Amino acid sequence: MIVGAGISASSHGRLSDAQRSFFNAQYETAAALTLALRLADPEDLAAIELRSSALLFQLKAALGDPPDKEKAFKQCVECADLMTAFLSDTRRGQALARTRLQELPGDESMLFFLGKLDLNYVWLQLGPLGRKTGWDEYWEARRSLDAVLAKNPAHVRARVARAWIDYIVDTKMPWGTKWVLGGGSRKRALVSMQAAATTEADFFTHAEANFALWDLHVRERNLAAAVAVARALARDFPENRELLKFLEKYAPVARASEDVVAPIQHVALV
Repeated sequence: MIVGAGISASSHGRLSDAQRSFFNAQYETAAALTLALRLADPEDLAAIELRSSALLFQLKAALGDPPDKEKAFKQCVECADLMTAFLSDTRRGQALARTRLQELPGDESMLFFLGKLDLNYVWLQLGPLGRKTGWDEYWEARRSLDAVLAKNPAHVRARVARAWIDYIVDTKMPWGTKWVLGGGSRKRALVSMQAAATTEADFFTHAEANFALWDLHVRERNLAAAVAVARALARDFPENRELLKFLEKYAPVARASEDVVAPIQHVALV
């Protein structure tokens, strides 16, 4: 996670606590910790971005994947408050990043935070809410992340976020919409995510890249690869029940089918 200049040691420690809670899938705790950080410093974009992500995952968990997403949202007891908090913090962070970019055009951190906050909004609309909206945020995110990577191709978090754009556009959008959204590439996303996960980075940035790689392997049904990444993540985040449930269910299957799955994994990444 990118931390702003001048952040106090205590704030840095509390941000680390929030990050650890987030990657242990304790999203409510992460949201509460980042709220305290944001109240202490209303311009702490690292805390705002992480809180936005935590609230997004809370909404995803609360809504599930029902056939009628609008009906599910209306019937969800906690979703209205979560949505209000998500929109408030997302808009706050977007406004801060845009203002700072007017003062310092091309600032790498601000470009990344703006792109990431935009993507959180887009993924909420397209995924849990099932709404085809957020296209302005999509294009702003794409431009912002491309600008970061043009300046710093080794920016791991930007590579992960940009790879998600490539993957979702290629695998979830109809052909005509793919063209309108600038195109995507599933294969490029997989290669980029693999590279990001093996690039040297701080602990939580490395964790984010590996969680994303695990997710892609699951989506691609690369079972042996997904289990290997999940095992490594579970050592660092032993309280993450999502990882433990996955390993309990699929690790025995991966061992039994390893000789079959491994070649498929190799083909998928080249």
